Amino acid sequence: MTVAPLPRRGPDRLEATAPRIRAAPTERQLVGNRRTIIWAKRLLPVAAVLLLGSIAAWPELARQFDSARISIHKGGLSADMQAGKLLNVRYHGVDLRNRPYTVTADQALQAGTERINLVAPKGDVVSENGSWTYAQSENGVYIQHAGLMDMSGNVTLYRDSGVTMQTQSVAMDLKAGVASSSVPTHAEGPFGTLDAQGGFTLVDKGNIIQFDGKSRLLLNGSHP
Repeated sequence: MTVAPLPRRGPDRLEATAPRIRAAPTERQLVGNRRTIIWAKRLLPVAAVLLLGSIAAWPELARQFDSARISIHKGGLSADMQAGKLLNVRYHGVDLRNRPYTVTADQALQAGTERINLVAPKGDVVSENGSWTYAQSENGVYIQHAGLMDMSGNVTLYRDSGVTMQTQSVAMDLKAGVASSSVPTHAEGPFGTLDAQGGFTLVDKGNIIQFDGKSRLLLNGSHP
C-alpha cells in the first residue's frame, strides 16, 4: 500500500491567510481628526440655522424673483413685470375671420379670472383689404379670451381714411370687429365735421360707421 504524502503549505499560502495588521495612526493624524470633529460641532448648528432660515424665506424670495422677471411671453401676451403690475403690455389675437388685432397698454392689473384693468390702452385692428382702425383712451377694461374691451376717458378713434372720432366711452368687440358708443361723439374727416348726441356704431372694423341720435353735420366748403 502506498501512502500519498500530505500537501505542503508553502510560504505563499501562509501569507494569503495571515491577518492584516493596520498601522496605528500617527500623532499628526490624531490631531487632525480632533480638529475636524471640533469644527464639525461648530459648523453643523450654523448650517442647520441657515437651512431653516432659507426654508422660511423661500416664499418671499420666489415672489421677488417673479416680480423681477424681465419679460413674460404666454398666450399671446408680452410684458414687463414690476411690483405686481404688468408694464408695457401687448396682447395679440385674431377675430372671427382670422384677421389680426393688437391691444397695448402702459399698465395692466389682473382684476379677476377674466378681467384686466388697463392704463392708457390702445387697440389696433386690420381689415382684409389692409385698412386699419386705431383707438386709444385713458383707461380700459379688457376681457382677453372673449376679445372684449371697454375704453373710457378721452377716447379717440382713427381711421386710415382720415376720419377721427372723439368721445368719452366706447365698447369694442375685437373678435366681431365692431364698436359702439352711446354718449356724444365728435367726428372729423375729409367730409367735414359731425357731432352726434347719441354716439355711433362701427361695424366691419370701421368700414361702416353709423351715427346715432340728434346730429349736426358741417360739410367742408359749407357755412354753418
